[in-house]
Amino acid sequence: MSAVLLRSRLRLSTLLRRHARGLAGPSLADSGLPDIIITPLAAKKLAEAAAKQNAPDLMLRVAVEGGGCSGFKYVYEFEKTASDDEEDIVFEQHGGKVVVDKESLEFIRGSTIDFEQELIRSAFAVVNNPNAATGCGCGSSFDLKE
Repeated sequence: MSAVLLRSRLRLSTLLRRHARGLAGPSLADSGLPDIIITPLAAKKLAEAAAKQNAPDLMLRVAVEGGGCSGFKYVYEFEKTASDDEEDIVFEQHGGKVVVDKESLEFIRGSTIDFEQELIRSAFAVVNNPNAATGCGCGSSFDLKE
């Protein structure tokens, strides 16, 4: 499937599911390792955000959409609750919860969710994505390996 067709399909399906949120059990890759790794710092920052918003079940949604300067972009948003949508998988490590839809998971499987602190910004980030061939300088978009 061409990269352009994949981006269009992903953008459409992500938009259709944008407000359909859910909760499912953890998923393991064929290797037996977790599909997503949450660093202790990311979990700590999620806990701080949950306390600040008085939302103990606060989760970070990580999605992939077509766009950005490299073809695909990471999208992050907080969610206080999840609905019963079988398309979503919730990962929990170190007390932090990250929710990813199944289609986006295929693009970030094996990645690490971290919190990066720099002089000009601090933000959650997908790092060490084994599916990304290249990324942009700001780290918010990537291109797939062939």
